[in-house]
Amino acid sequence: MPRPKKPRFVSGYPTLTAFIPEGVPITGEVYLSVEELEAVRLSDFEGLDQESAANLMEVSRQTYGRILAHARSIISEALVTGKALKIEGGDYEFRGRGMHRRRGPGGGQGRGPGRGGGRGQGIGRGSGRGGNLSMSTNQLFNPSTAIEGR
Repeated sequence: MPRPKKPRFVSGYPTLTAFIPEGVPITGEVYLSVEELEAVRLSDFEGLDQESAANLMEVSRQTYGRILAHARSIISEALVTGKALKIEGGDYEFRGRGMHRRRGPGGGQGRGPGRGGGRGQGIGRGSGRGGNLSMSTNQLFNPSTAIEGR
């Protein structure tokens, strides 16, 4: 049995949980975990180097690099093939005091349907509908729910 994943720290849960292409038939769905979105946000949107971003997420630089590379491959697959991109699941905690762990079902890494192992939708995630690929990345996190103190 593999060792359980150490939770990654994120600044907040995204307000938009899906990006759906407009004007083209949807060819499927891909799933991005919350910690993968956080890695993209820190590196590509905030412009942090991998070492600084890894420290914020409380993982090693090598682990951060793997998370970021996987996230970028999922995003590029969605953009190139016209698939819907859904953001849900993962194994993470919110940065800051008094915040609690949010996990997928089964005490593991919930990834959504079709991702193997019967891991399911996750809890408290809503319908997964909303947004489109033309929305900007600054809409991914609600500033009123983001935690200060980075």
